[in-house]
Order: sequence, then structure tokens, then C-alpha cells
Amino acid sequence: MNKKITIAIDGFSSTGKSTLAKQLANHLGYVYVDTGAMYRAVAFFAMQNGYISTDFFEKESLINSLPFIKLQFKFNADLGFAEMYLNDANVETEIRTIEVSRFVSKVAEVSEVRSKLVEQQKEMGKDKAIVMDGRDIGTVVFPDAELKIFMTSSATTRAQRRYDELVQKGDSVTFEEVLKNVEERDYIDTHREDSPLVMADDAIEIDNSHLDRKEQFDLVLELVTDTIKSI
Repeated sequence: MNKKITIAIDGFSSTGKSTLAKQLANHLGYVYVDTGAMYRAVAFFAMQNGYISTDFFEKESLINSLPFIKLQFKFNADLGFAEMYLNDANVETEIRTIEVSRFVSKVAEVSEVRSKLVEQQKEMGKDKAIVMDGRDIGTVVFPDAELKIFMTSSATTRAQRRYDELVQKGDSVTFEEVLKNVEERDYIDTHREDSPLVMADDAIEIDNSHLDRKEQFDLVLELVTDTIKSI
């Protein structure tokens, strides 16, 4: 297991990509990067500055502000994972709300945003030993990744998981609201012109509709072990 590889995990929203990626990174001693958090932070920035709302999106204003957006992951030893910082402020809690979820896919459609973040993501993974999850990791960020996973499950299953998670945090949401958000994000993510969500030709698809976290982790860890042995 001394050989270091790049693990790319793509898939639809609320499939548990981040949970799996964190588990793998912790087990392997790899760096974990949640690219979704990066896009969420930019969406939160756009919301803070009045660039986006339910009935408008000032794309040019956001694009012009990109040089002033500083994104960092800072490891929190108490939590055991890195949190998202936007311009030196911890926004980990703020970016996980349903409000940010409503706009993140629209912000992620903007080519200039994607270009800025993909450049940072490529730099983060230049030394391998990284687990990165998102929508275009295996197709755009790391097309040569040794192991590519594509995660999926039904929209209803994903919405229920997301709803339970939000309710547990104390958010006031309805299941219908969450399901609508999941379906809208699926459509935007798979239909955008720049780097749409697609499964890489050499990715391994995992439908986790009927897998618990341990079953999922054990399955993917076996794939990791086999991949490292094969190189």
C-alpha cells in the first residue's frame, strides 16, 4: 500500500460522495478535497454580495469578483476533517444550507468559476495521495486518475437522506422542497455546457441505494487495494 494513487469520486448530489471520500482519506492517510464545498463557498459569496437570488443572477458581477475570492481548507482536529474558509472566514456551516443548495448548480455552470476552481484542484492533487469528490473529477480535473468511482442512487432515496440530514441539523425544510432541489440540481449538472456531470468511460459505477456506509466503504476500499496492487 506504499504506492500513492489519485482517487476521483463523481456522482449526483446527496449520494454520500463526501462521506465516502472522508472515510477513504482517513483510512489511507490521504488528503481529502471536497470540491462541492468550493462551489458552495462561491455560491455563498454570490448570495452575500447580492449577485444571485431566485429571480436573477448577475454573472458578470460574480466573474469580476473572482480575483477577490480566497478559498482555503483548514483541518479541524476536533472534527477530523478540513473545513471550508472563504476570505479567511469559516463558512462550513453556512454553505451546507438548503438556501445555498438552491444556487450552487447555477454558479457551477459559469465557465470562469469552473476554470478558477479546477486550476486550484489540479494543483492540490499534483503529488497524488488524494481523494477528491465532485462532478467532473474523473473527466476534467484528474482524467488520468488511477481509480474513478461514479456514485448514484434514485432521486427519492437521495432526497430522503438529505432531508434527514437537514432536519437533524435543525433546518426547517419539507421533503418535497428537498426532492425538488435534488431533481433541479440533477438537471442542471447533467445539462450544463461546461463539464457536465457524466460518468467517465473508465469509472466504476456504484449504486448505493441499498448499501449502508460500512458496506459502501468496504466495497470501495477493496477497489482501492486492487488498484494499488495492479500498478
